[in-house]
Amino acid sequence: MVTLTKIYTRGGDKGETSLGDGTRIAKHDLRVEAYGCVDETNATFGLARLHTNGECDKMLERIQNDLFDLGADLCTPEDGRKSEGALRIVDEQIKRLESEIDDMNDQLDPLTSFVLPGGSAASAHLHLCRTVCRRAERLCTELAKRDTINSLCVQYLNRLSDHAFVMARFLNEKGKSDVLWKPGAHR
Repeated sequence: MVTLTKIYTRGGDKGETSLGDGTRIAKHDLRVEAYGCVDETNATFGLARLHTNGECDKMLERIQNDLFDLGADLCTPEDGRKSEGALRIVDEQIKRLESEIDDMNDQLDPLTSFVLPGGSAASAHLHLCRTVCRRAERLCTELAKRDTINSLCVQYLNRLSDHAFVMARFLNEKGKSDVLWKPGAHR
């Protein structure tokens, strides 16, 4: 459990921050950029939740908690001093996303075109979640080329962006209110 009694510490005033194992690194380090983008992804899901309720909101609440787990995973290097016992993304979290995707997708008609971000407010926000999540995924794949990371982080983000896409369609009246791309329609 985390206990925060003081919000500012002045520890980062010179452009460095501490990882979960206490290692000091530059705030512009790729690892910090990756878990920072995961945090940004989480914030976009918070905005989407302003427009959801019921089971969809419960799914998004679980996702937000998972994203904190994922940030903690990235913040504690696998080969670092405190790697043993560190919080890590696990396969069950990915399987849950896949099950939720399948359950929602089974209620949607097949796509006949690409979907433009829009429709309902919830759907528009979920498309933003999807695109920010894809950026986090790209940063994690870049980080994985340089450092050892839990490969399930990339899998989770990959599945999460699919989840956001399917939920966006689901909340657009199960796809009936999707805004479809019309190639070359405005030439």
